[in-house]
Amino acid sequence: MKPLFERIGLFLVLISVTMACVEDDTRPAEDIKVISDSFDSDMKGWAGGFADLPVDGLDSYELGVELADLPEETGETGQAIKIQGQNRSDDLFMFLKKEISGLEPGGRYEVVFNIKLASSYPENSVGIGGSPGGSVFLKAGAVNHEPLPEPVEEAQTTYHRMNIDKGNQAQDGQDMYGLGTIGIAGDDFVYEIISRDNMDRPQEVLADEEGNLWLIVGTDSGFEGLTVLYYQEIEVTLTRQ
Repeated sequence: MKPLFERIGLFLVLISVTMACVEDDTRPAEDIKVISDSFDSDMKGWAGGFADLPVDGLDSYELGVELADLPEETGETGQAIKIQGQNRSDDLFMFLKKEISGLEPGGRYEVVFNIKLASSYPENSVGIGGSPGGSVFLKAGAVNHEPLPEPVEEAQTTYHRMNIDKGNQAQDGQDMYGLGTIGIAGDDFVYEIISRDNMDRPQEVLADEEGNLWLIVGTDSGFEGLTVLYYQEIEVTLTRQ
């Protein structure tokens, strides 16, 4: 049998190794920030906007962003952010954005979105320019400057274009990833709650020098018609890298 002091020494070594393993597998709470917003009483700092449409003649686009009751056919009560637009430009982008703070200045973060919204557009439905469900693409991203629509001259027409790279319709951009379409199963145009996320491919982004980021979610549409959506919940998890 080993002397007592050797057994005590071995025991202490095992404890140290075990504690080191636990520390390696546990991330400090300050390395993870979760924003979980539902909209029963207010919009929680989210603001709406529109892009990829001409600067002039916006009245015909039927644009709108407001807090509204969820459609009854969803079977759920409460309010959501209702956003709508008539896609007369064949490329309407409707978005919500929010600034967050309290991050590590200049820190690198992995960003995962989980979004619940009410949609009434079948995935395989047919419409002008594309499917009302299968040709309207949900996207999300985080950037370290405010995402804004800016006027751009194109072919003697001035358009609102985003100052970030959101990609085009089904294509990803450097600043926003596709989370799928807003399509629902079946053939009936009836509102139901759907969920979309990017857990399988998180985005990486650097916070600005003050520890701020802007979150943005939106739809890039190839369907030339009216789209009305209700964002029920937006959850974002930021993990310090």
